[in-house]
Amino acid sequence: MPRISQGEKIKDILKILNRHYPNPAVPLHHKDAYTLLISVLLSAQCTDERVNKTTPLLFKQADNPYDMIKLSVEEIREIIKPCGLSPMKSKGIAGLSKIIVEKHDGNVPDTFEDLEALPAVGHKTASVVMTQWFGKPAFPVDTHIHRLAHRWGLSSGKNVEQTEKDLKKIIPEKIWNKAHLQIIYFGREYCPARGHVWTSCPICKKYMRQELRD
Repeated sequence: MPRISQGEKIKDILKILNRHYPNPAVPLHHKDAYTLLISVLLSAQCTDERVNKTTPLLFKQADNPYDMIKLSVEEIREIIKPCGLSPMKSKGIAGLSKIIVEKHDGNVPDTFEDLEALPAVGHKTASVVMTQWFGKPAFPVDTHIHRLAHRWGLSSGKNVEQTEKDLKKIIPEKIWNKAHLQIIYFGREYCPARGHVWTSCPICKKYMRQELRD
């Protein structure tokens, strides 16, 4: 059987994703750019569910950079402990809040350069804020999307940076944000890292079978 082209494969995968998740919602609860930024920062090596249980406690005391800088790093750390990596994350939240107040008049910047210059804000975090709040083209790739892109044969990248470049080439820019969210939801439900049963995955059962035939 002839091998399906990369273009045909991504079109088919996008159809499957659209069928299962036609209108994917942003999983992290937020009300503005600042609360989204803090939530994404907290989600590093933590589940969205845990973050969504923790942020109400934090935002009750400080849901804006002006109030956040009134809290000590220790106070922030105590609240966000359930999210893990609290020493680093608390310093990052305190530091970026101070910069947003002093350098950006209390507003979260809307450029990659300024976002990635903030403490504890990497390219993936900046990408999420840029696309999910500011509506600018970005395709956030974390370790989960990196894993799925490799499993589905969409990228052979050795790191998230290369995988991001590969996915941007084959997925239309206008649906980058939607596809990013769809892949996240699909991976959680059908294509997990552990305990994955490829015959139960609508994507893997199709393309892994082809790989076995080829």
